[in-house]
Amino acid sequence: MLYTGPAFSAAALGDGIVELKFDLAGESVNKLNQVALRDFAAATQAIAKDGSVKGVVVTSGKAVFIVGADITEFGAMFEAGEAAIARYLLELNRNFSAFEDLPVPTVVAINGVCLGGGLELALCADYRVMSTAASVGFPEVKLGIFPGFGGSVRMPRIVGVDNAVEWICSGADKKADAALKDGAVDAVVAPEQLRDAAVSMLQQCIAGKLDWQGRRAAKLAPLKLNKMELTMAFTSSMAVVGAQAGHNYPAPMLALKNMQEAATLGRDAALEVEAKYFAKAALTPQANALIGVFLADQGVKRAAGAWEKKSKREIKQAAVLGAGIMGGGIAYQAAYKGLPIVMKDIRDDALALGMNEAGKLLAKQVEKGRMTPAKMSETLGRIRPTLNYGDFGNVDIIIEAVVENPKVKKAVFAEVEGLVREDTIIASNTSTISISLLAEGLKRPQNFVGMHFFNPVNMMPLVEVIRGKQSSEEAVAATVKLASKMGKTPVVVNDCPGFFVNRVLFPYFAGFHMLLRDGADFQAIDKAMERFGWPMGPAYLMDVVGMDTGVHAAEVMAQGFPDRMRHEWRNATQVLVDNQRYGQKNGKGYYVYAPDKKGKPKKAVDPATYDLIKGVVAERKEFAPEEIVARCMVPMVNEVARCLEEKIVASPQEADMSLLYGVGFPPFRGGACRYVDQTGAANYVAAADKLASLGKVYEVPQLLRDMAASGKKFFG
Repeated sequence: MLYTGPAFSAAALGDGIVELKFDLAGESVNKLNQVALRDFAAATQAIAKDGSVKGVVVTSGKAVFIVGADITEFGAMFEAGEAAIARYLLELNRNFSAFEDLPVPTVVAINGVCLGGGLELALCADYRVMSTAASVGFPEVKLGIFPGFGGSVRMPRIVGVDNAVEWICSGADKKADAALKDGAVDAVVAPEQLRDAAVSMLQQCIAGKLDWQGRRAAKLAPLKLNKMELTMAFTSSMAVVGAQAGHNYPAPMLALKNMQEAATLGRDAALEVEAKYFAKAALTPQANALIGVFLADQGVKRAAGAWEKKSKREIKQAAVLGAGIMGGGIAYQAAYKGLPIVMKDIRDDALALGMNEAGKLLAKQVEKGRMTPAKMSETLGRIRPTLNYGDFGNVDIIIEAVVENPKVKKAVFAEVEGLVREDTIIASNTSTISISLLAEGLKRPQNFVGMHFFNPVNMMPLVEVIRGKQSSEEAVAATVKLASKMGKTPVVVNDCPGFFVNRVLFPYFAGFHMLLRDGADFQAIDKAMERFGWPMGPAYLMDVVGMDTGVHAAEVMAQGFPDRMRHEWRNATQVLVDNQRYGQKNGKGYYVYAPDKKGKPKKAVDPATYDLIKGVVAERKEFAPEEIVARCMVPMVNEVARCLEEKIVASPQEADMSLLYGVGFPPFRGGACRYVDQTGAANYVAAADKLASLGKVYEVPQLLRDMAASGKKFFG
């Protein structure tokens, strides 16, 4: 054995070939943490000192190649400041360059996932062989940064400027065929042939049949384009990337400027440019938020995993009560993930609608090449539509998705509870009604929970699992396990009207309605909030949700929290609903809608909207975008803090991820809690206090006042 360490080992295979194997001790995957990076440098030095080595093949001892850098270590590195970040990267890149500069050929065998820093390490080799089962890519821009371990220097020199820009600025993963087509890898083989193919390629290098020195020289030199070609390549790229990234995501443009500046330089000077620009990206608020989102997502998954361990039950048969769009969406999601499900309704046309919804969603998978027609038929066969309860004796869980009316729901629960096993869980998909209220009258309330899906079910990742006052730990845990099995991200919340997501969303709508009342234009509000980062402004969102649904939910919230969510004046949405304007569902709300070329509803401004609401709004006046943002966001953030105070949601991580996954909170802002952290609690409280005269919904909770006084943050 030439070298053995905690992450890498170097063993002679014969004929001067050394296998450098990455197998990080104590971890299920290989990642480039500090231990691995130091060990890689030590292993490289050991190989360089051995004059008998003629070539090196790099392999992985795990099912993945390298998942990337250890993101949990970014915080400490970034806190050191811009200059320190750049120095750290240059030191790290000296070690990567030392491997690249070994006096012998090198080949990497990519057996599985190879992302970010993992791909950057692979680019240091002379050749790359990839398994058909592997995937590669640079996801860094999704974290607000870009490749900083030499990837932005080596990639353009290997695959050309256009391909490198697309790989780095899109953040997309690439399958083996795409990687080969672009030149990022040199050969693609079946998994079982990978190691032998890599060794064979290395033997060809040693025999002089492959020009590995020429390959290496191209990576060390400036890009082989003249000044005019470089200008054209980067000018066109900047126009495309700038339009796609927008002003809220600076990392892709910083990556592009970095590549342009480094294009005329040799490797070592180009790496200095990369380190400089990476440090700038790392210290943007967007990087702070997006890395925080990644870590929060991991925290939410750990919390769900802890819940799942509390249940030994396996959900093998599910049922959904109530077909239609929502029931069909739930049935589709279960069947798509391999779970048989009964879909019950009292009307044939509702069952047809539900099956049609599931069929449409599956047909889209076939159209996109993600599913064969045979697989679609098999999946659809897992959904059993029925008008009776005959099959309910073997059901493990029932998901209720009937009309949002407590009397109707209670009647359904009372009926079905007597027809199922004593351990069958009943879960209500209500979006606002208290689970404890709905459990009243049940014989087995311990088996009753909330399971709130978001519409459209197939697209929205969040499921709120609501624990009522009498819900058992087992019922909650089994429901969390089911949500995960259905491919969703479950977050457990305690019971209250609206639970977490809708409870904090409706104060946001309250801020919107008060702005309209005071003379703001709903189009201007939408524009300001979309520029803030929301995928759609509140008027547009209300149209998409369904304005009649919104009015009904607002009344539930007003009953639950009358001190701040009830108002005596009529708002614009109520007026529009009274005039049969329900949003996209009937083609007219704040906006009017007509199908575009793809059949999707396209919004347009309707002067009639202004005529209808003029009786409940003040004379039109202009509000600064900053004031619009504050008046919409402060009520939401305040309610998030109240939910944390009341333990409705367990942690800031779960609060933020629920908003991102449930209502599309801007990812680059990280969620409501991180928004407060980045604003500064003291600054937030001062801004909110200026709006206090607007009503109770703007009153800052004690939690935020305490944070402001102590200088604390939600996240370290």
